[in-house]
Amino acid sequence: MSISGDQNNPYQPQPNPYGQVPAPQNPVPAQQNPYAQQPPPQAPGGGYGYPAPGVPAPPVGPPGAAGGTGRGLSGWLWAIGGAVAASAIWGSVLFATGGFSSEPSPDLAGYGYTSDLCADTSLTPFENAHYKTKASTGTASKDANPQHSGAQQNSLDTMWCNVTLEQENASSSDYSSNWLYNTATLHKKTDPAAEFADGYRSYEKQDASVGYKVESVPGIGDEAYLVTRNDQGSSSTGSYVILGVRDGWMTYQSTWSSYASSSSAGKQPTSAEVATMLKTSATETLKRLQRSR
Repeated sequence: MSISGDQNNPYQPQPNPYGQVPAPQNPVPAQQNPYAQQPPPQAPGGGYGYPAPGVPAPPVGPPGAAGGTGRGLSGWLWAIGGAVAASAIWGSVLFATGGFSSEPSPDLAGYGYTSDLCADTSLTPFENAHYKTKASTGTASKDANPQHSGAQQNSLDTMWCNVTLEQENASSSDYSSNWLYNTATLHKKTDPAAEFADGYRSYEKQDASVGYKVESVPGIGDEAYLVTRNDQGSSSTGSYVILGVRDGWMTYQSTWSSYASSSSAGKQPTSAEVATMLKTSATETLKRLQRSR
């Protein structure tokens, strides 16, 4: 970059090693003493900063514009700084309380997780129908009866209980089996309401040799459905019934499956009787799950 003027003048601006220096807004004339005190500016027709009679005073411009005062600029900057500080504090409060989160808060309706769902499962209705828990066949965990498990995860808490039942005073020659399988799920990220009914209604739309009947069940949770399998023409007696319940973001399912050969002496309960047992058991079990929280 070339610098015009006298190179021997020590007051001549020198090249800036960090880049070009922007030109000042009001350059000092070459012959003017930069240290001489200047008189105050005069408004046209007035004297020493006061407007002439009949001439309106110039409006005060926005902060930082020509004619603005240092006090106005300072006040404006303080106002901006205060607004920024307030926004930062409010933003931190929203982040701390989840105000910026788009995820809905799960409605678990008071239900809590338990690692042993069998301990909270009501077997009273089945015991009243002369069923009892079948004795374990061994000492290994896979031979235990009942069996239970559960898992707590980021999006779901899952619990299940599997019980093998047998009729009281059943003969050793009778070939029959009876299972009760319960599951409970706490949905912590997604509301299951939108898909719950369709999951059970889909049984009626299955293209299979065995048909199912689905009906809603009032009085249990927010919604409940009963699924009954039609076993017409079977050489064996038995039943397969499912009860599904949704209460808030908690879903519960109780499944009964029984089978008995035609030579069995014991009388199997009808699907309607099983449905009544499942409803009674589910009502009591869900109360226990709420108390266990």
